[in-house]
Order: sequence, then C-alpha cells, then structure tokens
Amino acid sequence: MKFVIVGFGRVGKRTARVLQSEGHEVLLVERDAAKADRAREEGFTVVEGDGGDESTLERAGLDDADAVAGVTGDLNTNFSVCVVGDAHGCRTVLRVNEDISDELYEKYAEDVDEIIYPERLGAAGAKTALLGGDFNVLADLTEELSVASVVVPEGSPAIGERVIDLSLPGDARIYAHGRADESMTIPLPRTTIAAGDSIAVMAEPTVLDDVRTQLKGEGAAA
Repeated sequence: MKFVIVGFGRVGKRTARVLQSEGHEVLLVERDAAKADRAREEGFTVVEGDGGDESTLERAGLDDADAVAGVTGDLNTNFSVCVVGDAHGCRTVLRVNEDISDELYEKYAEDVDEIIYPERLGAAGAKTALLGGDFNVLADLTEELSVASVVVPEGSPAIGERVIDLSLPGDARIYAHGRADESMTIPLPRTTIAAGDSIAVMAEPTVLDDVRTQLKGEGAAA
C-alpha cells in the first residue's frame, strides 16, 4: 500500500517509521528543509513544499496513493491536505489538537474519513495497543473514550460488510482492521470484513458490550 504523509514532525515521523517497517510505500511531504533532509537520511522519499498546496500534493503522487494524512501542527494545512486527497480518491486522515471545539470537530468530521488526536494516543502506542487480542479494552483514552479490539468469528453478521459501511452502536468507530495473522492498518474503502479479521474500535465504555454483541453475533462464544 502507498501512503502520503504530510508533516515529518513527532507524529508524522513515528507513523512513517511504523508503516515503512511493515513494507508499505511511504512518501513524505515537508516544507521545512532541515526536516526534509532528516527524512531522506532515514531513507524516505520526500517532496519539499507546502502540504496544503494542491500542486505539491500532486507531485507526491496522490493519484496512485491509498491514503493521505495531514499530521502537521497546523489544522488548516491538515484539512487542505484532506480536501485535496479526497478529490484524488484517497482515504483521508486529519490530525487535530485536543483543544478543538465540538463545533469545529463536527465540521471537519463531515469531510474526512478519520480524525486523530495524537496528544491522547501516540502513533507508536496506538499501533501497539491496536494489535490486541479478542475484544479486550486496551486503553482508556479519556473518561469517555476507550480503544478495544475484537476478532470477528464465523457467523458474525458483519462478515461481507465493507468496513466503512458498518454501523455500530452509539458513536463507535472502526479505527483499524487486519486479516487473520496480519498487522492492523487503516482500512481502505473497498475492504470487506471476513471471519477471523481483527477490528479495532474507538467507543464510549458504556457501549462496548453492545459493540461486542453486534460483531460477535447473537449466541457467539465469548
């Protein structure tokens, strides 16, 4: 899979390293020359320029990318990245800061595929947590939000559904997906769920049991 990551700061650097270590193609966009040089020293292909500029992103090869992430420290740049990425058919991931208002969150959430809060869950920590086993609560991100994972059993009503189309109780959202014995990654729009798949979910703790019931199916073994 090919990923374009805009921003080689703390979050972009860690995310790029994890994806590269798993054999994915990673292309970075960075406007700071010093950071761009450091990325090249680590073996990454880098396009220097403003990540919020469409021509810069086109030079990064969005037309054949699976997903693009705007993970700079500037929300407006990150949102511009996602708007351009969506126009090129990419899955879009938007980094926001914790102090974003509910109104702004709702505004951005309508136009991107995923919003991440790296200050609450670092890239490396999230990756490790999301590789958990059979529906365990892996982390309490806040008092209102937890990360959990489940292995989809035979007979689950979710089998055959596209990951992005699966409706879960409450505001639960699928954060990552992986085939049996494979690492989890951001699911592509065309990815469908099969028996044995692992799914990572972000949800309020009060709805985790309902999510478990739905994904396991009525009467499925715990």
